[in-house]
Parts: sequence; C-alpha cells; structure tokens
Amino acid sequence: MSQQASPRGTFLQIAAAVKGRIEADPTMKELPLVADLMGTHKVSRGVVLRAFGVLREEGLAEPVPGGRWRVVRRGEGGDRRTLAERITGLFEELELKVGAPFPSASELAKKFGVARPTVTRALEKLEAAGLLSEGSQGKVRTVLAMPNRGECSSS
Repeated sequence: MSQQASPRGTFLQIAAAVKGRIEADPTMKELPLVADLMGTHKVSRGVVLRAFGVLREEGLAEPVPGGRWRVVRRGEGGDRRTLAERITGLFEELELKVGAPFPSASELAKKFGVARPTVTRALEKLEAAGLLSEGSQGKVRTVLAMPNRGECSSS
C-alpha cells in the first residue's frame, strides 16, 4: 500500500509539502501555523505536529517559545539561548547601568520576534533574579543589578 493511500502517511505528505515550501522560499523563517495546516489538510493537531517532528529530525525546523516553529537553514548559526538569556544580553549590548530604564515588553517582543506575553514571562524571571524592577502598565522597568556572565542560564 502506498503512503498516499494510507492515513498513516498523511503526516509524511504534510512534511513533504512544508519542506517543498521551505526549499522554494529562501526567506521563509517560520513554519505555517498548526491551525492553518489543520484546515488545509483536514487533519488533527497531532498529525501536523508529527509532520513538524519529521522536519525537526531532518534538521529543517525547530520549536521556539510560544508554540511556533522556525525554519533552520544549513549554515545558519541561530541563537539557541533562552529568551531570558537573550534579554540578559541586552544589559551589555545597550550598555545599561543600574537605575537605567529597561526596554518595554512591546519593544522586546518586536526585537526578538515573539509574542509580548512570552517576553513578559522572561522579564518576570529577570525580576525574580533581582536584575530588574517590577514592571506594570505605565511603569517603566529599571535595572536593579547587573548580571554576572552566564546569569539566567538556569532560569
């Protein structure tokens, strides 16, 4: 029985279709939304995630915080640090000092290409570590302490 005739091969067909899209579009950075593929192929979430798993095994995709998947291109380094670790890198990059205002969650979401609630969770980790003041609507977070090298790697 061919894979096309077998419902068990559906995830392989979806993986092949997405792989074709990745190869055809060198600017593609994220995989299509799970919901979009569910609708297009009339399959369950599990089938789409299984297809994404195939792409992951082939080294073409990887999950990112927030439930999305990004395209991995050969020769592309990619930043494998957690969002909290990448945000911690801003202390040095922006030459921040104790008492300086910290970028807003909205600014950080745009910079890192993730949803604002995802940034908020990472900022809460930095608050818990004592690096940032507590933020709230209309209140700017400020730098309370400078991170040590490698700080937040266990957050």
